[in-house]
Amino acid sequence: MSVSLTRVSDPAFAGFDDIIDVRAPSEFAHDHLPGAINLPVLDDEERARVGTIYKQVSPFDARKLGAALVAANAARHIAGPLANRGGGWRALIYCWRGGQRSGSFQSILSQIGWRVDRIEGGYKAWRARVVQRVQDMPVQSPVLVLDGNTGSAKTAILQRLAARGMQVIDLEGLAQHRGSLFGAMATAQPSQKMFEGRLARALEALDPARPLLVEAESSRIGEISVPKAMWQAICTGRRIRLDVPVAARAAYSVRDYGDLRADADRLGAIIASLATLHPAERIRQWQAQADAGDWMRLAEGLMRDHYDPRYRRHRDRYAECEEVVVKLNDLRDLDAAADRVEAAVAGPVRGQRGALAATSHDESCAEITRVAVL
Repeated sequence: MSVSLTRVSDPAFAGFDDIIDVRAPSEFAHDHLPGAINLPVLDDEERARVGTIYKQVSPFDARKLGAALVAANAARHIAGPLANRGGGWRALIYCWRGGQRSGSFQSILSQIGWRVDRIEGGYKAWRARVVQRVQDMPVQSPVLVLDGNTGSAKTAILQRLAARGMQVIDLEGLAQHRGSLFGAMATAQPSQKMFEGRLARALEALDPARPLLVEAESSRIGEISVPKAMWQAICTGRRIRLDVPVAARAAYSVRDYGDLRADADRLGAIIASLATLHPAERIRQWQAQADAGDWMRLAEGLMRDHYDPRYRRHRDRYAECEEVVVKLNDLRDLDAAADRVEAAVAGPVRGQRGALAATSHDESCAEITRVAVL
């Protein structure tokens, strides 16, 4: 039997014990259905061999070799990863287009007596659902964009709000990148397709009656491009801006970027890459501060002379969307900061622009006052 997908996270998936991707390991690593395991019926080298014979010799010879390889690999999977599956086990199988690779494995497993279905159209059909969701379908929930200069702890605050049950999509978490020039993480970023699959599932799970909080991002997060539907939502959503002094942002960034402080070569290379944007003396000063471990002065200098001027130009484009400014004197208590943002989410009404001013980091939400933005 075959399963026709209607959604990215199709309810039909819940009826199977395993979702099996029979494509080659490189195809699986690039992107795959959520929760799938990889049991390739042809590995990368075998797939290349069959393709070469198909083009250079004949389709018949390619199919004959392919059948032998598929049978051998199927036997290996049955005796290995599937050895402990009982008679009631049920699997959903897919390949690139739901064709010969998944059909062959489905036939072999079905002969054993297992209930095995195949995704109609394979990975390609699921990918079409992903593209539809992230490119063509508008974000259903009202979008609130948490804005603020570099180092304002936007991601950390959003994570705390998500833990409180608020509806949040952490784009940087999905992209495995902190968003800035210095934001690469120890783990590599996912492929563009894998990122889009993650985002599509998050968008599909939204409650349209509740607001969605996202971080203000550029159109790229590291090497990942933000898809059209999400980017349009970021550009048009209501904005809540964090206003944090540069010293407090620098102190937070020094704590948050500990991995970069420990990698002198990488830090030096990133600073050197800014040479076309800043005077040589400034670059030398930043390099000297990095070499001396003068992290606070380095962070303050980068924010004051590199990030803030560029962010100011970016923010000016969205001035009409900014409705609330949350003033934070420091970022020592991120739970208190999250309290203020939560109050701002509940408070602003479209067209009523204002600011939430706070005098100390441990001030309660009840003591926050709304003042006009001049």
